[in-house]
Amino acid sequence: MHIGLVGLGKMGNNMRERLRDHNIEVTGYDSNPAVTDVASLGDLVAALPAPRVIWVMVPAGAITDSVIVELSEHLVEGDLVIDGGNSRFTEDFKHAELLAKTGVNFIDAGVSGGVWGLKNGYGLMVGGPASEVERVMPVFDALRPEGPRDEGFVHVGEVGAGHYAKMVHNGIEYALMQAYAEGYELLDTKKDIIKDVPGTFKAWQRGTVVRSWLLELLVRALEEDPEFEAIEGYVDDSGEGRWTIEEAIENAVPVPTISASIFARFVSRQEDSPAMKAVAALRNQFGGHAVKKAD
Repeated sequence: MHIGLVGLGKMGNNMRERLRDHNIEVTGYDSNPAVTDVASLGDLVAALPAPRVIWVMVPAGAITDSVIVELSEHLVEGDLVIDGGNSRFTEDFKHAELLAKTGVNFIDAGVSGGVWGLKNGYGLMVGGPASEVERVMPVFDALRPEGPRDEGFVHVGEVGAGHYAKMVHNGIEYALMQAYAEGYELLDTKKDIIKDVPGTFKAWQRGTVVRSWLLELLVRALEEDPEFEAIEGYVDDSGEGRWTIEEAIENAVPVPTISASIFARFVSRQEDSPAMKAVAALRNQFGGHAVKKAD
């Protein structure tokens, strides 16, 4: 198996290494000359045997659009493009339609695993024609974790299904992280009772119902910086949490936990929340509750 890989950042570079470690030949392209194997997308296409397979691993949105448009000008009937970035599922329909004009096939692949994927493998959620998925199964088997295939890989459905599943996955991830974070804050404020916050989380790693890989990562972070003194309390979002909530509204599905978790991230970006000022003012007005004067 010989594939092309576009985008050799943290995820893409690790994926290239893992594929090569599993005897998949990879030719990579990146705009960074220090990591690329070829000088251009055209050179990448020329380096691959037909029918070609090219995995796109670049930031979602305009960059993914530009890469797929340029590839559509080089690829021919029978070739295959896999979008492994965090594209919104609705973008997959557009990309598949564009490529289909010249007979090029398309698969969308939701990829989870982050910087640990090189060592542990990647969770894969794939959408696209069954024949094309089967054609590149050696690639998916190389990237997924060791063990039963169905515990690290799923062919979810047709085009768009892979990124839809990954969107919901990330929405759940938002909520799980928020729950751990709120538990941390409560424990950390009760130093008169809780003497070992990192140890408390570490003790939950075996035998409890809240054990998870996210918990392991939180323990790792606490061991490196027990009070998170080197970290500002500002949390960004990649967009998939928002898309999950939008889909929930569109389909009248209640997702109060996921929606609360993303709103909490928005609060983290405010130095002084206007909404909380209004709440404080109202409590003072109706109940005479004390307010904290601004500096």
